[in-house]
Amino acid sequence: MYLLGIGLNAIALVYAAMDGSPLFAVTFGIVMLYLGVRYWMLTTA
Repeated sequence: MYLLGIGLNAIALVYAAMDGSPLFAVTFGIVMLYLGVRYWMLTTA
């Protein structure tokens, strides 16, 4: 589920960056970072 969320946020980040919305792109990047850390914490526990 985390990987799906990261993938969808990556797609949204690319489209936001292409659309010229840097605030949305940064927000999607932060969400991807958060989901990545959470996934890493679950897999190493």
